[in-house]
Amino acid sequence: AKHFFMVTDPRNLLLSGATLEEARRVVEDYRAGTVPPGLTEDQLWRAKYIYDSAFHPDTGEKMLLIGRMSAQVPMNMTITGCMLTFYRTTPAVLFWQWVNQSFNAIVNYTNRSGDAPITPGQLGTAYVSATTGAVVTALGLKSLTKHLPAIIGRYVPFAAVAAANCINIPLMRQRELKLGIPVTDENGNRLGESTAAAQKAIFQVVVSRIGMAAPAMAIPPVIMNALEKRAFLKRYPYLNAPLQVGLVGLCLVFATPLCCALFPQKSSMSVSRLEPEVQARIREKDPQLETVYFNKGL
Repeated sequence: AKHFFMVTDPRNLLLSGATLEEARRVVEDYRAGTVPPGLTEDQLWRAKYIYDSAFHPDTGEKMLLIGRMSAQVPMNMTITGCMLTFYRTTPAVLFWQWVNQSFNAIVNYTNRSGDAPITPGQLGTAYVSATTGAVVTALGLKSLTKHLPAIIGRYVPFAAVAAANCINIPLMRQRELKLGIPVTDENGNRLGESTAAAQKAIFQVVVSRIGMAAPAMAIPPVIMNALEKRAFLKRYPYLNAPLQVGLVGLCLVFATPLCCALFPQKSSMSVSRLEPEVQARIREKDPQLETVYFNKGL
């Protein structure tokens, strides 16, 4: 949790390109066994947190700015706040769900597992499928709650986001489900690709993303429902959206790192739970190996 509080810190977005490259150099040199003179342990850990916040763990590439986990709080705070504020009309639901799922698609692609390239065609198909499925789900849920109490209607965005995560993440990472993700031994030596590991990785990410959205979409509606019945918000209705966004932001500051920490990013599974052909290849290389490791993504 402490690790992810550092990695998801929104202030990481303000770091310059030179600072990011310096952090990359320090981390890569240290991994290669070269320690720069005068480097303290605190400086090394600081460089590691900066590196983890901006560079993909498998490819080593600098990640797209809004796809980084450090962008989750400011981006989700704005999008979720607007989803919870403008939930009454169908065009508003349609627009904000589309914005949210487009952002999620970028995050899911940026934080995927593995280092295999994805073609623009595959990416486009995955994006259209994911966003369409998520938006249709949101509209369907909205129509089901028309005759229910207002407080139930406020929870439509959360139900839609939870359902959409179950669609968006697997679709944006469908290449992993088809071809597998790299599995390694504890020293990082690559042993092959496994679809069983990909299934476990994507399931864990879906659970943590739904958990991430839960407090931000479950607590503010209760508070706002109570406030809207009082004179204060009736007198100053323009404060509705800023209040909602602020409450969502407060929840996300804690929910984002804590839900990232639900499962280790370097996840593991028993060799016996892999596909038979992958097991056979691993047994040939190392008959004693019991556990393999993989990057689950975020």
